[in-house]
Order: sequence, then C-alpha cells, then structure tokens
Amino acid sequence: MNCAEYLIKKLEELGITELFGVAGDYNFNLLYAIEKNPNTNWIGCINELNAGYAADGYARVKGYGALVTTYGVGELSAINAVAGSMAENIPVVSIVGLPPQKAIDNSTLLHHNLQNPNYKAFCSAYENVVASTAFITRDNAKMEIDRIFKVLVKNKQPVYIAIPSDIAEMEISDRYVACDWSSNKDVLEEVGIKISEKINNSKNPIIIGDSLIKRFDAELEYREFVFKSQIPVTNFLMGANIVDMNYEKYMGGYFGSLRNPIVNKYVKDTDCAISVGVIYSDLNSFGFDLPYNINDHIAIYGNYTYINGKRYDDVKMADVLEIVTRNIKPKDIKIDKPNLGYKHKDAEGSPLTSDYIYPRIQEFLKENDILITETGIVSQGIAPIKFPQNVTPEFQTLWGSIGWATPAAFGAALAKPQARTVVVTGEGAHQISAMEIGSMMRYGIKPIIIVINNGGYTTERLLAKEGSKFNDIVQMNYAKFARVFEGDVWATKAETAEDFDKALKVTQIMNKLCYIEVSTEILDTPQLTKDLISKLKGKNAKIVPPASIYDKNQEDEYDFSNIETTHDLTNIQYETVVHKGFNYSTSENEGAQNE
Repeated sequence: MNCAEYLIKKLEELGITELFGVAGDYNFNLLYAIEKNPNTNWIGCINELNAGYAADGYARVKGYGALVTTYGVGELSAINAVAGSMAENIPVVSIVGLPPQKAIDNSTLLHHNLQNPNYKAFCSAYENVVASTAFITRDNAKMEIDRIFKVLVKNKQPVYIAIPSDIAEMEISDRYVACDWSSNKDVLEEVGIKISEKINNSKNPIIIGDSLIKRFDAELEYREFVFKSQIPVTNFLMGANIVDMNYEKYMGGYFGSLRNPIVNKYVKDTDCAISVGVIYSDLNSFGFDLPYNINDHIAIYGNYTYINGKRYDDVKMADVLEIVTRNIKPKDIKIDKPNLGYKHKDAEGSPLTSDYIYPRIQEFLKENDILITETGIVSQGIAPIKFPQNVTPEFQTLWGSIGWATPAAFGAALAKPQARTVVVTGEGAHQISAMEIGSMMRYGIKPIIIVINNGGYTTERLLAKEGSKFNDIVQMNYAKFARVFEGDVWATKAETAEDFDKALKVTQIMNKLCYIEVSTEILDTPQLTKDLISKLKGKNAKIVPPASIYDKNQEDEYDFSNIETTHDLTNIQYETVVHKGFNYSTSENEGAQNE
C-alpha cells in the first residue's frame, strides 16, 4: 500500500475511526486514503484549531485521536490545541500534508510559505509541543511511521508527522509492527516489593488519584487497587469520578484548604501518600496545598514511578498497580466520610445564580453521561458535584485554553455516540469556537450545550484592575445563534430558575441538539471561585474586580510576608527567590547584570 494508506491503517489499529481537520491541497492524498479505508471517516471542521480540540476530546473518550492539516497555515492554526494535548497527556497524532519533495529540496517558494522558505521550520516549532516529530522522506517512511507510533503509545502524548504530497503516494511495505511495549520485569518486581512494603508498614496511608489514570488506560487496575487496599481515597479536580463517589472509603475531592476539611486533614496526617497519575498544578490541586512533595512518597505515573524520591523507569502504571494489589494487605481504617455534592435548592423564589445552576446540573446528570467542562469558572462550579456512577467528566485544567470545550464535546460525542454528551461553558469561551455547532449538526451530533452568560470574562474581571474594559466582549443572542445552522436544534434562553428547570426537562424528550443560554448577573461566580480567587490574591484579599491590587489605600489586603530572597537582588549574579516552598532560580548568563 502507499504511505498514506499505511499511516491510516496504523491509526485504525489504535481504534481511530474518525479523523478531524480541514482540507488543503497539500493534504489531499491523505484525505483520499481516509476515504478509501472502509473503516475510517473524514470529519471536516470549521477551522484547524477547533479540529485540534475535537481530536483532543475524541482521544479523551476513545483513547487516541488524529488531526490532519495542511502545511504552514493549517498546522500553525492547530498548534495551540496540540500543545494542550501535550500538557495533559492526550495522545493525538498531528498529521501535516507538505508540498512535494522536489519543492522542499529546491526551497521553491510555494503558497502557505514565508518569503525565505524553510520547509522544516514548522516541524521545529512542533518539537516543543509534542513527544516526537517525524519528517517523512523516501528513505525513512516505514521506519519513521512505525517509530512515531511506538512513542505515541508509550508516552500517551501527541506526536507530529509531516508527509510531502508525493511521498504520501509512494508504495511501502505493509508489514505489521507492534506499537505496544512491556514493563521491565526486574524493575517492576523491585517497585512492586518496595511499594507494597511501604504501604503494609504504614498506619495512615491515603490514595490521591488523577487524570493520568485515564490517559494510561489503568482505570480498572486502579479501582481494584483502591478496593482491595481499603485505603481512604481522594482525587484532584481532573481525576473526578474515577472511583464511584458512593464507595465507602471515598472521601470526596481534594480542594486544599478551600473546602472538604476532612480529606484535607487526612492528607496532612498521612505517613504514606500514594499519588497515582497526578498532575500537580496550581488549579488542579487548588493552590499547591499538599503538605509534602509528592515524589517524597509514592508517585505512580504512566511509564515510571517514584518511591521516596527515587525514579524507576520503564514500568507501566497498570502493571505497577496490578503487582502492588497482589502484594498488599487490606487496611482497617475508620474514616469520617463527608457529605458530598450540592444540596437541593427549590426553584421557587431562587434567583438564577451559580448557587442554583450547579446544584441543578448535578441533579440533571445521569449514569454514563460524558460531561465536557470549559476551563475557568465553570470548572470550579462543576468541581464539587457528586457525579452519578460512570459519568465521564473532562476538564482542561492545566492548559486552560478558553474555547476548548465546545469542539472537544464534538469529538467526544463522535467517539462514543451511544452516550449523552453534556457541555457546560461560559459565553466568552464559547464565542471563540461556537461555529463548530454547525459541524455537530452536519454530522448528526446531538449534545446538550449549556452556555452561562454573565457578560464577559468573569475570572479576568475578578483579577484585573477595577473598571478595566478589556474583559468586555461582544454581546450575542446565543439562542438565536444556534438556529443559524441547518439541522435539528432546539434552543432557548433561561433568565430565571424556573426557566432553567423547564429547559432541562425539555431536553429529556428532544432527539436533537439542545442549546440553553443561561443569563446571570455580571460577576456571578460559584463560591469555590470566590474562595480560590481570595487565596490566589492573598489570605486577606477581598473579592472585587481589583483596582485595589495597586491601590495604596488597600495594600494591607495583600499578604507578601512569605516571600523572601536568599541574596541581594540589586547585584544579580545568581539568586534564588523562595515563595511558598518553591524555588525559582536564575543562572548566571550574558546580560544578567542588565536584567
């Protein structure tokens, strides 16, 4: 078969049956191969950025995703989405169609180029946001394609493949090469013994789970480990609902000092923290509140593990969990299980605010739903929800690119069409990628989209100086906007609690895309957002759109007492700034004095 057909066959072997992107003349031969394969479908998106988000959402549900763009203008439009996949271990294959090899060899100035063409320049850009790149030539085609897929499967991170249009038609061997890899048996055995001994000798262990458990396909092994160990378990935000929230030893999500003080106390008192698949970022951990370095205890990642600060490579997360589960003894630990989730609120007399919206969404969700949550305020409203069994909540908390949720939901719904997909997004983020609603209708996707309209970029309003205009956005009639596209859609606007209840009930009987605009007051935010903003500003800060951050009359609201320097910053040679236990160093370099 030709090179393009072989590449598409490799994607099919990973379970990828839908490929997202935008057509361009340099990638036609790739698209022909997708159409020729009876098991793959081309999904044309509105733009390349949305296509990258859709591939990301697809991969979160299906395991792997793929994106096809054209050289230069297309691949650079998608690079932000691919970087987000890299940040959060979403294995997406970014495939770029290039001009023919002769034009590349001769540096011919063809369209979609800079005036001094360098056909590997954009590949070089991608080297910073993917696990590995492959620039396909006549001499390396089969070898490089097979290699790049092995990197994809082992690291569960995006990879980049650039294929000149004529090389895509070149015949290569179709001999099967396995992508999977095996744990190093000796290292695995050592890790299994050390972790089991540490857990068996502990008195107050606790398990902290997170999203990399899903990315590395270890959910089953993780749950078996949790259930056999009988150790109290919690999770960071992106790891919500990996363990059934009704499980007797599940203590609710970890929010640092912001809420759920029971789990916070268990984490602080533990003598054996077991973190599995944890992404230890500011918003995912709600402020770096863990009282220890996770790598000083047990930290199990996708293909390596830390035990007391020592790293052990080439061991799969699933294999580590499986061997530890065999060797540990169940604990007998009594816990004070907190009350989880929001309390019910009656619509009658309730204003339509975050305090009503998110408890109502909690009651609206049902088993096996896919919930795609936009970054920012929406994710903090969703975070305290008690999810029904087997709901798949997805957050892009680390990368946090606004606009991700709508096209990601498109991809997720295509990956699992038998499930109900629910999207909750803010109107500012939604505006960036809302055109993908047209693609949803075109391909018969019928999610429930809830757009919370509070008049601008609210997170930024809370952080910026009071009266700043740059967080204002264009106002739209979102319910009417959804009807612009041809296809089945039911759209409405909810301005009261009763309106919102009625709208959610109507979606239950609609066999079409449902779109609900929810209007609230400017600065309406969930309580968790208010607490987090207060913490980020300083322990004494007030929640206002802060002109006060530079107001001399209110300087005492911001606590900088925990910042110190180890050297005099006026004579910069080498210094370390210590802030809340994290070290930021600047090394001596040319121009350091001027800096």
